[in-house]
Amino acid sequence: MASQFTREWTGINTFAPATQTKLLELLGKLKQENVNSLTILVMGKGGVGKSSTVNSIIGERVVSISPFQSEGPRPVMVSRSRAGFTLNIIDTPGLIEGGYINDMALDIIKRFLLNKTIDVLVYVDRLDAYRVDNLDKLIVKAITDSFGKAIWNKAIVALTHAQFSPPDGLSYDEFFSKRSEALMKIVRMGARIKKDAFQAVGVPVVLIENSGRCNKNDSDEKVLPNGIAWIPHLVQTITEIALNKNESVHVDKKLIEGPNPNQRGKLWIPLIFALQYFFVMKPIEGLIQKDIENETKPAWELRDALSRRRNRY
Repeated sequence: MASQFTREWTGINTFAPATQTKLLELLGKLKQENVNSLTILVMGKGGVGKSSTVNSIIGERVVSISPFQSEGPRPVMVSRSRAGFTLNIIDTPGLIEGGYINDMALDIIKRFLLNKTIDVLVYVDRLDAYRVDNLDKLIVKAITDSFGKAIWNKAIVALTHAQFSPPDGLSYDEFFSKRSEALMKIVRMGARIKKDAFQAVGVPVVLIENSGRCNKNDSDEKVLPNGIAWIPHLVQTITEIALNKNESVHVDKKLIEGPNPNQRGKLWIPLIFALQYFFVMKPIEGLIQKDIENETKPAWELRDALSRRRNRY
């Protein structure tokens, strides 16, 4: 799947040589598994760094970003090709407006995705957020209701603003662990997946730092405070999710609109009739028959019957 115009992925040349080598190895791994295209859906709240993450992966400023302007109202798909491989990344508007789910934005996203296949969902939030709340749960629920629980089998949770100094008394790894644990609990609750089943899914959490101030290692790669070169690590995680045993999510009309309520109601009609017959009609018939058997005949009917017997004799 690709957009109408797919450009050559020249942005990959802007990465450090060590990062380029790792990315090309990962693309080669996908092609060895007969995966010639990959579609990544990026979703989350507004202002968490979704568009910046898209730009970082592509290596180009393909989505406009301004701290003084609101996000675009519609999804944008960016497609790039390299050595016979096509990468599609879909940036989406934030799902929260005025403290509630933006149903209009969600509907636009679903219509945009019609007849497309989601290979990987990247759910974006911020590392430097100190708590989770009901809005996080509502977003996860909205995504689940739109694309089904299976979408979390192909999901990654990405935490931006990762070049962050934790509060006093907490190490970086400890803060990351606590933040991840709290967010993943909300994801599980919002997706309505049992704890054991959710743990079996194993949604990975990755760290992202889109800022130009990101530290670099000796190989000129952008690295996190824990020393991980985050772009290759993110792409490697995306590759692993794309190649896991779970099927990609194809967005068709039935998925985004749900089952036809009229058809769903028709399935219950035979059962309702059966229940009415056995628990309503059948008992009533029994009571009527019992009343007939126990009914006392009127005097005139007894008199006529006795008269007929006398006439026969």
